[in-house]
Amino acid sequence: MKSLAITVAGVAMLAVGATSYVALAQAPPAQPMTFFVTSVGTGAGANLGGLAGADAHCQKLAAAVGRGAATWRAYLSTQGPGAVNARDRIGPGPWYNARGQLVGQSVAAIHGDTIEQARGGVIFGKAFSLNEKGAVMPGVGDSPNTHDMLTGSTPEGRAFTGADDRTCRNYTSSADGVGSAQLGHHDKQGGGGGSWNSQHPSRGCSQPNLVATGGAGLFYCFAVS
Repeated sequence: MKSLAITVAGVAMLAVGATSYVALAQAPPAQPMTFFVTSVGTGAGANLGGLAGADAHCQKLAAAVGRGAATWRAYLSTQGPGAVNARDRIGPGPWYNARGQLVGQSVAAIHGDTIEQARGGVIFGKAFSLNEKGAVMPGVGDSPNTHDMLTGSTPEGRAFTGADDRTCRNYTSSADGVGSAQLGHHDKQGGGGGSWNSQHPSRGCSQPNLVATGGAGLFYCFAVS
């Protein structure tokens, strides 16, 4: 009876093992990272070296974790002649964080272009808006809170019109008293609305004023290839 019990148990274990192997074989491969929050800023406040400097920062951080083969773009809008919309810089999607979790299906979905998409909301938030190393970034309730994200964008992901500077001179200035940068919240918390890409302007363009607002000169990076 003992040997029979062992045999039955062995068969059961083999069956479980076989099922596990089948499940693993059928599981979809993990998605590579195509989105992250920068773990650090450039250290020069909102002066990122323009769009080119911001893109290079994304590329550098991605390369440090083995994702340098992809082409990375910063989610930033510019103003003035030849203004650029952030939504036009990031490719078509979908996008996945460093853990392979889906964070955005398409450009339309993350900006709520239709009523249905707006009602569904976006997946971004503290648990999903990870940095390139796969770590959760500090937000509301943490010390320090660094949930402010440079975007220079309207909620639709577009450039601001008008004379007010919302991009710190298109990310080339860290001087205070000359403009500000529009900010989103990576944790979608605080400020009464919790917008991931367009919550409020910064107090100024210097690193101290970005920190005082609740940030650290961070921004979003998306892979376009």
